[in-house]
Amino acid sequence: MKHLLKIQFLVLFISLNLGAQNTYLHCSKIFDSASAEYKTGEFTIVVTGNKIVEVYEGIVTPREKGAKIIDLKNKVVYPGFIDMHVHLESETNPNKYLEKYQDEEADIAFKSLKFAHRTLMAGFTTVRDVGGTGVNIALKNAISRGEVVGPRVFTSGKSLATTGGHADPTNGSNKKYVGNPGPKQGVVNGVDDAKKAVRQRYKNGADLIKITATGGVLSQAKNSSNPQFTIEEIKAITETAADYGFHVAAHAHGDLGMQRAILGGVKTIEHGTKMSDKTMQMMIDNDVYLVPTIIAGKFVTEKAQIPNYYPEVVRPKALEIGPKIQNMFKRAYKKGVPIAFGTDAGVFPHGENWKEFGYMIEVGMPVNEAIQAATLIPAKILKKENQLGQIKKGFMADVIALDKEPTAKNTEAFEKVSFVMKDGVVFMSK
Repeated sequence: MKHLLKIQFLVLFISLNLGAQNTYLHCSKIFDSASAEYKTGEFTIVVTGNKIVEVYEGIVTPREKGAKIIDLKNKVVYPGFIDMHVHLESETNPNKYLEKYQDEEADIAFKSLKFAHRTLMAGFTTVRDVGGTGVNIALKNAISRGEVVGPRVFTSGKSLATTGGHADPTNGSNKKYVGNPGPKQGVVNGVDDAKKAVRQRYKNGADLIKITATGGVLSQAKNSSNPQFTIEEIKAITETAADYGFHVAAHAHGDLGMQRAILGGVKTIEHGTKMSDKTMQMMIDNDVYLVPTIIAGKFVTEKAQIPNYYPEVVRPKALEIGPKIQNMFKRAYKKGVPIAFGTDAGVFPHGENWKEFGYMIEVGMPVNEAIQAATLIPAKILKKENQLGQIKKGFMADVIALDKEPTAKNTEAFEKVSFVMKDGVVFMSK
């Protein structure tokens, strides 16, 4: 056995010397997202390029020249967190509804850089961006090429809506600006439009499809909850999406719209505010995940009480929907609905994503399950379960560290990120 270990180490030693500079992370406490438990002792995570090439028990001292050692023994180490619902193109502010008419694509792109950077520094090494103008696709590509700093992005590009629906880009516009947006702009009416819109997202470079299955809070339309797609339209979207290897996320506050989305074949329900027990059981039966975004509900409730922060048509919706999400989450967790971490960042300031952990834990989800919902489970939904969400040999080198282990009484520990590595590159080390 000793000889075998020596041979394995020799092979690793030779292979490391032939490649890029190697990084050795010395750790004493690592979160194992597969078991949702901590491993304590002495460990060495060996990183070459953008991959974890080995995880050793014990502290390994490199023999090769140029290797870098990072001491994380006084930290708590995790796989990079994954947020399954962000909007990196924009951020809440009282002038946001005017920016729609004032900002050029270049303005949106430049603003998105700071939002992406802030997200990564908060420990979120991967995000699912579920709706923007299409600049989010360019941002994804720029990050992937290493031209700008940010998390790994999977994006839907422009969300799909029906005419007047939650993601209709002309809502609230003067008549001369409304026009007749169609599948290219993300507006569909009927099965043929639905198929064409999916194919357009593929052409644009999206990674998944997002539909607005019901009304929403922040759009300039009266109803927050009515169903806005037929089952036939949703099925056309999900079946076409499957041809391109896409899953479908469905924004939904109203219960009937959720049920249509589930029956139509979506993979995730975003928000889920008015979800009934029947719908929860449908999600369990159909392996559909809830992405709760509790923090967004809290934020819009608070801001809706400030005069002129939102347009008048938005304020009553925010006051109605916002306070209900956390209690729905509590019921869904107790029922056994599959849950993936997601925040709706952009509705509130980017970089505060960590607060969602606290709201989940506050109503009954154990801390370690909440962490698992932000690591292992999103990787599965993204079909990257063999690359993301775990600190494991062969996985992407996405590693973060917190100063202390979060507890139910100290969820603020999630804010204290002191180390961030994404794709083997260290972006923060305190």
